[in-house]
Amino acid sequence: MIQRFIHISLLTIALLPLSLRAADVECVGTATQVVNGKDTTFVFKDEIHLRSTIGAVDWYAADGSVYASGVEEIYPDEGCYSVNGSSFCVQLYAGIADLDFTIEPTCESTLLHVTGDIASRLHTYSLSYNALAWNTEAWVDSAAQQEGKLTSTIVLPALYGPTPVTLCYDAEVRTKLGLDSACVTVDFKEDEVIAVKHEMTSLATARGTEGEKSNERNRPTSQMLITSSEYSGPLEVAFYSNPTPGALFYRWDIYKAADRIVTRFDKDIRYTFYEPGSYRIVCSVNNATCKSDSSEMTVAVAESYLAVPNVFTPNGDGRNDEFRVAYRSLREFHCWVYNRWGHLVYEWTDPAKGWDGTINGRPAAEGAYFYVIRALGTDAAKNASYTMKAVYKKKKANADDAVIGVYQLSGDINLLRGK
Repeated sequence: MIQRFIHISLLTIALLPLSLRAADVECVGTATQVVNGKDTTFVFKDEIHLRSTIGAVDWYAADGSVYASGVEEIYPDEGCYSVNGSSFCVQLYAGIADLDFTIEPTCESTLLHVTGDIASRLHTYSLSYNALAWNTEAWVDSAAQQEGKLTSTIVLPALYGPTPVTLCYDAEVRTKLGLDSACVTVDFKEDEVIAVKHEMTSLATARGTEGEKSNERNRPTSQMLITSSEYSGPLEVAFYSNPTPGALFYRWDIYKAADRIVTRFDKDIRYTFYEPGSYRIVCSVNNATCKSDSSEMTVAVAESYLAVPNVFTPNGDGRNDEFRVAYRSLREFHCWVYNRWGHLVYEWTDPAKGWDGTINGRPAAEGAYFYVIRALGTDAAKNASYTMKAVYKKKKANADDAVIGVYQLSGDINLLRGK
């Protein structure tokens, strides 16, 4: 039975050293051989010319009729034939200079519409273009390729930025036939980009110097990416949408639990988280045609905390040289230090700082001093004041909600210089 033509994407192309053969038939002239199992197709460069290797024979067409009788050589049309029970197909390779393509962008993919006579050709293709890839900081061009069997429509992934798209045909076949490569390039321009994508990133505003010893727990000490860990509040964070060129519109939603507390429409936003809790930040970008998948992240702000030491040693050894509190998520703070006669010797309002054990620039005497601290945590009620009930420990079951985050502390701090 005469075999049917099989597309090249399923075949192996071979060029024999001396001649191309299929059973009792060989090619004359420049040709290449396409083999798929027992099936053979001869592809000719200039003209189709076949010779019988066993002398004069009858040549049969695909429908079983006699194409030529008792001859050794034939110049047949494209099609399938058989000789002495062995079947094969022949094809004249056609030039591809008249082929062209256009680009149709969609939100999910990119369609390449190929024009020209390709239905009966042995064309395979290779595509090359630049795809935008995210490298943790920015979108960069990344060389991309795709290969396959040439059809009237080729589907590529969505293109998110302008790039030349080069389509080359039949590289292997043309090489074996001694032909130059055939490629067509179309510029995919910025005003044609409609697909959009984004990569949300965040950066916390540093409080203090990186590497600095701090008495504040869980504070950002450098410009840093936010993770799922809890951070001390107030926490100021910059959020970046990092869109691809096709984006025109932006939306940010910030949720605390199930409640949406913020909606903004800027490309990038900055927000300060004051109250403790877990926040969900959702970003989406779009244009008039396409919308990117939403991305989200979580920011957790810790509850307030305040603890006071009972001793400090300002001897210059770099350890415990100042009277500092340990704290987290405070919005107000004030500390007064008195000597044994009730005279104020020092006060400060920045919980990240402390008393260095000097009075008017001179070292204070060793011994016990008395402190009074008034502070409000970010988890205190908005109308909270220092006149409320003093509380040192965190909230317990059935505790009075009014005193959560309110700190009214007093006690002794011992100054010891040591050696």
